[in-house]
Amino acid sequence: MSTLQTVRAATDVVSCLATAAGTPNSTMDETSDEPPTSAVLLDDCHFSQVIFNNVEKFYVPGGDITCYYTLTNNIAPRGKDWVGIFRVGWKTTREYYTFMWAPLPSGVSGDTAVQQQIQFKAYYLPKDDEYYQFCYVDQDGVVRGASVPFQFRAETEDDILVVTTQGEVEEIELQNKNLLKENEELKESCTSLQKQNMDLQEQLKKTQELQSGFESLKSNTEKLELELNSLKKENKHLKELDDCREAELHQLKEQIQNVTSEKECLETRLKTALDHMDQLQSQVLNYEKEVENLARLDHDKTEQLESLKEENRQLRTTVAEQGEHKEELERVLENLKGTEASLSLFLQNEQHQNRDLMKELEEKKHLFQILQAKKNETDKENQELREENALLRRLSQTADASFFSPSQHQIPPPAMGSLVFGNPYYASGANLEARAADVASIRKCPMCDEVFPEDIDTSQYEAHVQSHLLECPLCSETFEKSNKQS
Repeated sequence: MSTLQTVRAATDVVSCLATAAGTPNSTMDETSDEPPTSAVLLDDCHFSQVIFNNVEKFYVPGGDITCYYTLTNNIAPRGKDWVGIFRVGWKTTREYYTFMWAPLPSGVSGDTAVQQQIQFKAYYLPKDDEYYQFCYVDQDGVVRGASVPFQFRAETEDDILVVTTQGEVEEIELQNKNLLKENEELKESCTSLQKQNMDLQEQLKKTQELQSGFESLKSNTEKLELELNSLKKENKHLKELDDCREAELHQLKEQIQNVTSEKECLETRLKTALDHMDQLQSQVLNYEKEVENLARLDHDKTEQLESLKEENRQLRTTVAEQGEHKEELERVLENLKGTEASLSLFLQNEQHQNRDLMKELEEKKHLFQILQAKKNETDKENQELREENALLRRLSQTADASFFSPSQHQIPPPAMGSLVFGNPYYASGANLEARAADVASIRKCPMCDEVFPEDIDTSQYEAHVQSHLLECPLCSETFEKSNKQS
């Protein structure tokens, strides 16, 4: 091994163990107790009692890492021993970044080496790209083993893994101490040679031997300067590489920040879109409810309209039946025109009945118009209308029976109190015989009370009575001229 390689190896070891001190940032949450630490210097530590295995040069950030180590037979593990992560350059065990309690080996004698492992969670690991190393600290706060340095960053193709055993590290440390002693000796020799050089310059003419020695020392000095320049160039090159890596790291950090900002923007847009979708869904549900309500309302109105149409049909049927009843009454009236008293009685009864029927018909028409204008008529009013229609039908049937039954003088008519408007034919039926007896001798107009002689023609008498009446061109209903409306 050349002097340059020896100096370089010693520099690497020293940089791993004694560069600028780091600052502890966090502890693991496995327990609330602080680990035992001390202010013991590096010279008092025993790094070979615990050996760390399979330590990577780089660990990818964001993932858990597993620390593998071997307990040699030179250490007796205790309950408060712990494994910490230290930034390279630490001075005391108080400068740990994070730690985990070391598990005690079970079922193994103290004369054999024991393989152990601990897992560090990603949340508690460092986030920068500084160099760190594992250290095993015993219950007294003394370091019993340390790993090679590593970084938390993504591994690149340019990274080269250099594995150094603990024996080589100790040998390099020994060589480093020897080189330091030699360096001190060389410095002292250089000082002495400089003094001798001054003396030789003064005594140049006195002695040739001192001059040759001075030239030899000068040549050695030039060699040392050349080696020093070479080391400076190499150091400069390493600094340039470090600057390049720092620039790349800065660029990667900027890219991560850009990606993070884009992710936040996308998450905001997604949240806005989801909120808008929820609003649209609520509006669709409201529209569906409104459509259902409108459909239900339309169905109810359709049912009400059908009910009104059915009642209208029933009313029309009732009116038609009343028209037929009127025609039958007219035929009865024509059959009874032979006698004056009978004609007068039947005309009066017909007029009274026509007036009553017209009043009832007007009431029905008015009620029908109200039902058409107010489609939300209550069931109670509809029931009353049906009851009233039933009463009208019974009245019509009673009137038909009283006019057309051949035994109408023998059948007792219904009581006056059982009908709404009374029985207009009750009195005429009771006195029909008496009035028929007076027909032959008296012919009196029932409208104007004019008396006609007995020998007058029946057609003339009927024409006179008919002149007092008006016939409706639509329903063939007969009215008195005195009731004509303006």
